[in-house]
Amino acid sequence: MLVSLAWSSLGSRKKSVILTFLSLLISISVLLSVEHIRQQAKESFNRTISDVDLIVGAPSGQLNLLLYSVFRMGSPTSNINYASYEALQESKLVAWAIPISLGDSHRGFRVMGTNDNYFQHFKFGNKQALSFQNGKAFASLFEAVIGADVAKDLGYKVGDSVVISHGIGNTSFTNHDNTPFTITGILSATGTPVDKTVHVSLNAIEAIHLSASKQNQLLNDASSVNTTPDSVTAVMLGLTSKFATFKLQRDINNYKTDRLMAILPGVALTELWQMMGTVENLLRVISILVLISSLFGLSTMLLASMQQRKNEIAVLRVLGAGPGVIFTLVLVEALILVLLAIVAAIGLLSAALTLSSDWLASQYGLFLSANLLTIETLKVVSVITLAAIVTSAIPAFEAYKNALHSSLSAK
Repeated sequence: MLVSLAWSSLGSRKKSVILTFLSLLISISVLLSVEHIRQQAKESFNRTISDVDLIVGAPSGQLNLLLYSVFRMGSPTSNINYASYEALQESKLVAWAIPISLGDSHRGFRVMGTNDNYFQHFKFGNKQALSFQNGKAFASLFEAVIGADVAKDLGYKVGDSVVISHGIGNTSFTNHDNTPFTITGILSATGTPVDKTVHVSLNAIEAIHLSASKQNQLLNDASSVNTTPDSVTAVMLGLTSKFATFKLQRDINNYKTDRLMAILPGVALTELWQMMGTVENLLRVISILVLISSLFGLSTMLLASMQQRKNEIAVLRVLGAGPGVIFTLVLVEALILVLLAIVAAIGLLSAALTLSSDWLASQYGLFLSANLLTIETLKVVSVITLAAIVTSAIPAFEAYKNALHSSLSAK
């Protein structure tokens, strides 16, 4: 009965109600989208690497090591000896080791030297292994495997040739023209930096940096030149036992022969999100301020209508409605508007995420779920509803006072 009465009352003030509803819809959509995208982006970053127990590189800070080895961001400050990689690989505690060599690029995409272990053991997301969209892994020296984004953006297919450039900038004045690579495989899309990487062998990285005379000798007879690298940028390790993680990390950090640093990817990611915490809080504050502004707009709309509703309140009082009922009626009107705006905002955001999910994944590597019905969303909705009740109490109390005056007038 009260809901029906509140709905009819809102219907008598359509223009102001619709404008207030749109204001609430926008502010609630902003708040929900910020919270949802923040949560989903964090999960998207966390899915970049999976099942790697330790990352080993030169001492440069765990966040820096994580960024350049996993996310291909920034530049490594130093390399580690190839002998150190071999020592790690031979450790009884290590199940597998993936060497990484960075420092070159191809038309703005990073080039990474590695070996077969990368295609066998590297995992992303929920321990998903790499798979080939076309072709296969490189088998000889000047063969390359490219990520899905490299193939899509540059229009490459299996059998095409690519020339690697020295350095990681979009433009390089030093191209390794003498040693073009043939694409043998294209990886399936992963939504991670793998999609934007050109993969070649470690020996190939060494070969393209040889002197011109050595390269000519190599091109004439591949077995005549030793292309075993002297160093690698980093090594990803999978251990035989998770319990050995901290022991091996301590041993690596105290390694005497080479300057090494071992990091746990999960700990480094946590540090990364702690750094991003300020930005997250800023977005939250902006969203909350927008919401508060809209809720006070709702309160103002209800308050401004009190003068017009004096006759309505008087009629309700004559019909036996007490001041408490009038107070509740105004609160119900506010709640109807807010709940409708919440439902519309969730539907709008779900539709937008459904339509843009492929684009977000391909352009930004963000895998955002269109399902907003999560515990976090329910918490936000609860806070919005509570805030709406608090701000609507002002016009509700004004209606309560009008109801009391109506009663005195009637006497």
